[in-house]
Amino acid sequence: MRHLLLALPLLLLQVPSAQAQISVSIGINLPVYPQLQRVPGYPVYYAPQAPGNFFFYDGLYWVFEDDGWYFSSWYNGPWRFIGPEYVPVYLLRVPVRYYRRPPVYFTYWRADAPPRWNEHWGREWEQRRPGWDRWDRSKAPAPAPLPDYQRNYPRERYPQAAQQDDIRAEKYRYQPREPVVREQLAPPQRVAPRPAEREQREEVRRPERPERVERPARPERVERAEPEQRRPEQRAAPEPRAQPQMQPQARPEPPPRQQQPQARPEQPRAEPDRRPGQRRLEEEERGRNNNDRGDRGNRGG
Repeated sequence: MRHLLLALPLLLLQVPSAQAQISVSIGINLPVYPQLQRVPGYPVYYAPQAPGNFFFYDGLYWVFEDDGWYFSSWYNGPWRFIGPEYVPVYLLRVPVRYYRRPPVYFTYWRADAPPRWNEHWGREWEQRRPGWDRWDRSKAPAPAPLPDYQRNYPRERYPQAAQQDDIRAEKYRYQPREPVVREQLAPPQRVAPRPAEREQREEVRRPERPERVERPARPERVERAEPEQRRPEQRAAPEPRAQPQMQPQARPEPPPRQQQPQARPEQPRAEPDRRPGQRRLEEEERGRNNNDRGDRGNRGG
């Protein structure tokens, strides 16, 4: 009966992409953000006070309940089922003692060792997950940061599923390392409709158009031609400037003739300085001449 219950969800959910579309209720309803502690030596956190086997790994919350694994990006769900062949190996390696509500068959296994999943899920599962229990502890990856922003969302303020992705994308920048986790957190892709379906939808959407009534032609209206607005790249080239015409050079006028200065009236030359004896002789000679002139006049009279 137990194997039948386990095989049923595996038949329904064969690939991770299909599993992400189903949400279930697993009885986890925490009033506030849980207290998480790291498993020593593992990149995994566990919640010691949670009412279930509650873990956090690679940016997601994980719960092992009713012999199945579930995950969510928020601490109170919604939860989605994932098949055992897709559970990350670091969750499978967590020792038994960190399961707060272990199933009955865990009691026969060592507390400091991981559960014997190969015995529980069979040889077929072990063939698909070889080496799940062998690893080098020194090469374990660093744990993902805790999404502490969810502390601000207690049960009375817990966001709806449609709002959770937007809040998480804004508050939590961590990029998962597990391929299965990256696939689950990727936004759903919309499938494009087939050509036949697309045409059928367009026919349904298109309303029937009424027949067109021909109207009398209106007289053509003469519109004023508006000047075309030239685009910046179509600006006309600047017109070449008109070169000034060469005018004949005027011959330089001859300089005006300079007026000759008027002759100044001759000034009486200064008599040369004569000696007293010479001057006296001249005066005597001049007196004789005057006397001769007087005698001649008298004779003529």
